[in-house]
Amino acid sequence: MLKQRIITALILLPIALGGFFLLSGVDFALFIGVVVTLGAWEWARLAGLVAQTLRVAYAAVVAGLLMLLYLMQELAPWVLGASVLWWGLATWLVLTYPRSSELWASAACRLLIGLLILLPAWQGLVLLKQWPLGNWLIMAVMVLVWGADIGAYFSGRAFGKRKLAPQVSPGKSWEGVYGGLALSLVITAAVGLYRDWSVGELMLGLFGAAVVVLVSVVGDLTESMFKRRSGIKDSSNLLPGHGGVLDRIDSLTAAIPVFAVLLWAANWGVM
Repeated sequence: MLKQRIITALILLPIALGGFFLLSGVDFALFIGVVVTLGAWEWARLAGLVAQTLRVAYAAVVAGLLMLLYLMQELAPWVLGASVLWWGLATWLVLTYPRSSELWASAACRLLIGLLILLPAWQGLVLLKQWPLGNWLIMAVMVLVWGADIGAYFSGRAFGKRKLAPQVSPGKSWEGVYGGLALSLVITAAVGLYRDWSVGELMLGLFGAAVVVLVSVVGDLTESMFKRRSGIKDSSNLLPGHGGVLDRIDSLTAAIPVFAVLLWAANWGVM
């Protein structure tokens, strides 16, 4: 398993980095669109669609909606705004699971939720890419999430005692969340000092980083919640040793649109 994970990571890493940082415009949108469309195909299974034709059809609908969003960029604020509302609701759904599962038990509801998760993630990345510091902003949100994952892993293993959401993901602890949050805040502070932020900018940056990290945890737990309800361990086996696309991007689907909204609100993204 470890060998598979390493081989897959070595293959995917240069492809991902090249797509994120070397492509631009429609090529970048298409690259991210392929990833999101594969995620949609996986989500259809979590929504209860078993037939391959139905799963492909859902992925095709998502691809079509992505094309529409690219052509109608004035919809971006609405898409990102809907995402913020969704992740607020998702937090409550995770905290009240399994009772809350009655509210989204139908396939139609779960398919709609898939749109609220996948479309804004694509929209957020496309928007970030268009800003002057686009590549650095994309790297920033990824480093925040990766830093939180790394900090949570080591902190959770060393100190984890209190379960975060035992009904959803028994392996995660509050101590892991604190460790991940602490590492991400240290990274943010280091960037702020390097870029000579004022005290006000540093405080704002730390607050924004904390929000992004916490919502990334909700993103991770949300996919775990839907997998647990569906009795599925991995979203697919597209990535040997890693599971599926959604298993790799679940935290980012929440973090990216919220990160974009916070930058937009603070008027940092266009500077």
